[in-house]
Amino acid sequence: MTAPDPSSALLDLAAGDAPFALIARDGETIEVLTGDVVDVELLADIPLMDAAGVAREVLALVPFRQVRERGFVCHDDGAPLRCLVIADRRVVPRAEALASLPSSPVKLADAGFDIADEEYADIVRRVIADEIGRGEGANFVIRRDFVAGVDVDPRVAALTWFRALLEHEKGAYWTFAVVTDGHVAVGASPEAHVSAKDGIVTMNPISGTFRHPAGGATAETLAEFLRSTKETEELFMVVDEELKMMSAVCSDGGRITGPHLKEMSRLTHTEYMLRGRSDLDPRDILRETMFAPTVTGSPMQNACTVIARHETIPRGYYSGVAALFTPNGATEGPTHDLDAPILIRTAYLVDGRLRVPVGATLVRHSDPYGEVGETHGKAAGVLGAIGAIPRDTAPAAVPAAPADADPDAPTAPRRPLAEDAAIAELLASRNDRLAPFWMNPQDPDGSGPFAGRTALVVDAEDRFTTMLAHQLRHLGLDTRIVHWSEADDATLDAADLVVSGPGPGDPRDDSARMAAMRRVVARRRSAETPLLAVCLSHQILADGLGFDLAPLPRPHQGLQKSVDVFGEPASIGFYNTFTARMPDAAPSGVDVAAEPSSGDVYALRGPGFASVQGHLESILSRDGMRTLERLIAHVL
Repeated sequence: MTAPDPSSALLDLAAGDAPFALIARDGETIEVLTGDVVDVELLADIPLMDAAGVAREVLALVPFRQVRERGFVCHDDGAPLRCLVIADRRVVPRAEALASLPSSPVKLADAGFDIADEEYADIVRRVIADEIGRGEGANFVIRRDFVAGVDVDPRVAALTWFRALLEHEKGAYWTFAVVTDGHVAVGASPEAHVSAKDGIVTMNPISGTFRHPAGGATAETLAEFLRSTKETEELFMVVDEELKMMSAVCSDGGRITGPHLKEMSRLTHTEYMLRGRSDLDPRDILRETMFAPTVTGSPMQNACTVIARHETIPRGYYSGVAALFTPNGATEGPTHDLDAPILIRTAYLVDGRLRVPVGATLVRHSDPYGEVGETHGKAAGVLGAIGAIPRDTAPAAVPAAPADADPDAPTAPRRPLAEDAAIAELLASRNDRLAPFWMNPQDPDGSGPFAGRTALVVDAEDRFTTMLAHQLRHLGLDTRIVHWSEADDATLDAADLVVSGPGPGDPRDDSARMAAMRRVVARRRSAETPLLAVCLSHQILADGLGFDLAPLPRPHQGLQKSVDVFGEPASIGFYNTFTARMPDAAPSGVDVAAEPSSGDVYALRGPGFASVQGHLESILSRDGMRTLERLIAHVL
């Protein structure tokens, strides 16, 4: 008997009715996966073991609605957590796959965005004014969908688009097609959200989108993009947000390497790599990292609330992940490795309708029409790559910017721009601004200057607290985190040090969360027991001491400032929309660090307490660890 031809597996897929997945990860081969589909409710239900306890490989499509597992809000469309339990795996050489797959273009009908340009620009304005401008967060991703009719068999469309991506899109982390009953997903995701292998967890925050101009990208045009304050701060903010997640799942908190360029056919992105050690089940790692701030915003919980306010329809699988769980043969610890790219740059086909969701990251510097243009560029990149629009023209529904440019034409092969000396220098210079703490190996061993003491961090719904807790452990403190709703008197009184944490919102409102944080601060102050108050809690402390609170003229979201903290200059990252202002005279016994011209208060200290407006745990706080140690030494 002759061995079956692996490429025949591809030929059989179009004519059959079994679910399948095609994945290209290494550039040379295609993984052809077939099996049975099982829909489950929770990540913990993903069936990694069979009835006999034998580990099996599973590919899961995780929809955005799974954020409900973390208690976050969303428009719930009932999109299933769909698992392909893999019964057969074959590997086909890329060249054979290209020869076997269909290539006739799939025509679109009635194509266009579901939200008009002016309407989307108005949404951008409202988010900047009403959400970022009122302290709800640092950045938010709001999406709209390019939609069209498709009158082709879904399986044929999936195979055609997958072939086009293999041939015309480069630089993707995963190129994939997943076809199950009534649902097709085909994409080339540039971004690995999270992976876990041999105890090492990796995250890959990508932010900033440079759309190649007519004729292709050059070092000069890319350098202009890399000098953009908006693009640089956008990347730093998403790195901060993913470090929060890393600090929650990794014992060593996570280390940053980069930045790097992610060069694709029509777009170039900037990225960092974050790595740390963890022995958690990969399903738990996935739960704690739902979902990437690059496609949601920060802080994550509020980002979900803002998305629900400004997006009128559910996200489906957009901004979720495709998670491949592969048995690793371990008899102790995690039994599976995890590889999970973000579901972006993806086309979905359901009931004859194509949908390509695209989003723009909105920050305080955002220009509404610039963000409109970014969604056009991202949609055109996907549509051109799958061959749904001509690759050498930009259709009226997806206009180029400027109008006479040709940004969607594939560029000729060239030397990678990252190898250009000037580009490499520009990239490396970004790290001059960042905290060395997060760029060096760290593994707290309990031997820091405050060893033997305990710390309680009260979480006010910003997971910067996970980074704070990691730094506190590095300083020797035995640290745990509690949610504001669980910070009862006995819990507060038992800790040597209470760190009252940051959070979104107006410190003057009367919500249950603000009332609870006021109680935390007031109880520690009245007992004169050690208290460190950060950001929102700094404002609450200042208010209790008689300082005025006011919104800033422009939010300080992701802003790095050099300030004087009690006689010592410090470079610190700020994420605040409100500020405490210096009164005519400081309260008796309270030291104040404030901006002389504006009166904005950066730090306070007094008997048993200290506070800081900035985020000492942020990657933007180059002097964060030194300042944190000084303030804790004072209160202890």
